[in-house]
Amino acid sequence: MKILMENIVEALQEHLEQDQISTNQTIRELHGKDESYHSISLPDIVVFPKNSADVSNIMKTANKLGVPVIPFGRGTSLEGHVIPYDNGITIDFSLMDKILEIREQDLLVIVQPGVTRTQLNMELKKYGLFFSVDPGADATLGGMAATNASGTTTVKYGVMRDQVRDLEVVLADGTVIHTGNLAAKSASGFHLNGLFVGSEGTLGCFTELTLKVYGIPEFTTAARATFPTVKHAVEAVTSILQAGIPIARVELVDESSIRQVNQFCETNYAEKPTLFLEFHGNEAGLAQDVEFTQEIVKDHGSEDIQFETDNAARNKLWDARHNLAYAYIHGNVGKKLMVTDVCVPISELADAVIFARKELDAIGLIGGLTGHVGDGNFHALIMIDMNDPEEIQKAVTYNEKIVRYALERKGTCTGEHGVGVGKQKYQAAEHGEALQVMEKIKVALDPNNILNPNKIVKLEREGE
Repeated sequence: MKILMENIVEALQEHLEQDQISTNQTIRELHGKDESYHSISLPDIVVFPKNSADVSNIMKTANKLGVPVIPFGRGTSLEGHVIPYDNGITIDFSLMDKILEIREQDLLVIVQPGVTRTQLNMELKKYGLFFSVDPGADATLGGMAATNASGTTTVKYGVMRDQVRDLEVVLADGTVIHTGNLAAKSASGFHLNGLFVGSEGTLGCFTELTLKVYGIPEFTTAARATFPTVKHAVEAVTSILQAGIPIARVELVDESSIRQVNQFCETNYAEKPTLFLEFHGNEAGLAQDVEFTQEIVKDHGSEDIQFETDNAARNKLWDARHNLAYAYIHGNVGKKLMVTDVCVPISELADAVIFARKELDAIGLIGGLTGHVGDGNFHALIMIDMNDPEEIQKAVTYNEKIVRYALERKGTCTGEHGVGVGKQKYQAAEHGEALQVMEKIKVALDPNNILNPNKIVKLEREGE
């Protein structure tokens, strides 16, 4: 960096209290990584704003000095989004963790970016409401908006972008804007919510979010169905969707992953391709949906389907899916987890999953397949010895094949994890000339390229 760290700290101290600025080695190390396999890089300084005015002043200082700034939630991202490869300042939003307003009648909440989804849902439960997006990790809502997170409930409720009504955003020069309003719809101006959600901190820092919430369903039923092959399972999902059954969750876990779950959770599920399903609704409607689903899965060769309505039993069933990554990690001590993430049209899903399994078997690494098959998004979980270059290369090559397969079928290189640094090399292949439009937007909003530089789009910083 051209500017001495002491000078940056001194400039920040004009606006922040001493305990809001840290150059401590341990704190820097905590902010130099995420949950991914990507290499660590430390920020020079970590700051802890308490409000949007603090963030604005940080951005004004950084923009004036030309110092990179990286927004940070809880570090649960999976493609290196928050790793500061250009060093600089990391903004940790953990002190901005207040639920500002619950607008019960509007089915809206206004929160600061450091609020986690679990924290929000605990508070919403008092009102008979819940926030729908469930990426698995207890991520911050600011981070979830930054990566356009989704998860198990997307098939019914949509992705993070569908839940955002308004954002308060601090731009690179410290300007504070709002991207929307409280209205349910608008035909006024460009759709800035859609632009900023998923921008991964490259266009601005979120300091306030207005989000849609939903009434807690009157009844919830979960189910687990086993199939002879992955193809049978995925085709059953396609038929369920085509039948118009309003399913809330439908997740695929392959036999290798079920085996890993049984070891970790001490369950005894049949080690076969399995669908985990959940239905939300009223009692009468739910009974019809369940009956129809039973007929469909049996038509597609389901060997066994079991339903759970008791809350504890449902939670135990879904623990198998939510703890899958941890099951692989704990079952393969010394190895690092790599998670692929592609999304294809539903009509291509069965062949895509079969292709991914065949290629995974071919490279001989420990791993399995899972996914939100109701929306065409699936993952391969691969365990890698990071000290073995051959294993690393096998995993990288495998990931490349999966991505290319998805892109060739008009899919995407990332269904929910985001671009970060891991999927950046596929942006030109996926977006073509549209990538240049993204680059122009980046330059217009962040001309000094200080906001999370070299993520999503790669532009040269001055002096590089």
